[in-house]
Amino acid sequence: MAISKHRKPAPGKTVSSGRRVTLNPKVARRSFLKLSAATAALSGAAMTTKLTGKAVAAEATPAYKDSETVRTICTYCAVGCGIEAEVQNGVWVRQEVAADHPVSRGAHCCKGAGAIDMVISEKRLKNPMKRVNGKWTNLTWDQAIDEITAKLTEIRDNNGPDALHFNGSAKVSTEMAYLQRKFAAFWGSNNIDHQARI
Repeated sequence: MAISKHRKPAPGKTVSSGRRVTLNPKVARRSFLKLSAATAALSGAAMTTKLTGKAVAAEATPAYKDSETVRTICTYCAVGCGIEAEVQNGVWVRQEVAADHPVSRGAHCCKGAGAIDMVISEKRLKNPMKRVNGKWTNLTWDQAIDEITAKLTEIRDNNGPDALHFNGSAKVSTEMAYLQRKFAAFWGSNNIDHQARI
C-alpha cells in the first residue's frame, strides 16, 4: 500500500490542502492491490503438487565397524541439546540427533548439526598461520605464542589493559567462551563481548 502524507508548507509558502505526496508515486493503491493479488495467486500455484514433491527420508547408513554410540551434549551454547555421537577407535566419526532428548526433541540448530566439523573437517586449522606479504604461512606454536605475547604486552604497557577488546565467536564452545572470559579477567579488562548468534 502506498503510504501518503500531507506536505507541510515551507515558511512563507502555502500548499493546497488537496495535494498528497506518496512515498512511491508510481504505485497507487489499486496497482498495489493488483500486484498483491497476483503474487498471492502465483504463490498458491507454486505450492501445488506439480511444482513440489513429497519429502523422502534417506535410508539409514550402516554403522562403522567396531564403533559405539555415545550420548552426549552439544557444547555450542548453554541450551544443552542432545547428540548421539558415533565413535570408532576413540574418534568421533558421525553424529545423529538424540530423538528422545527432552531439550532438543530430535532437532539441532545449524551449529549443532555441524558440530562434528570442528573435529573431522578437512578445512579445520591444525596449526597457527600468519599472513606474510599477502600469503598465509604456517608457524610453529612457539613462534605464534611468542609473537602474540610480545604484541599483547606492548599494547598493555603502552595503553593499559582496557586498550584491548575481547570478542567471542558463535563458533566456539561454551567451554572456550568461559576460557576467553577468564583470560580477559586475568588480562585486567572487562572489555569482552560474545557474538552468540546463529
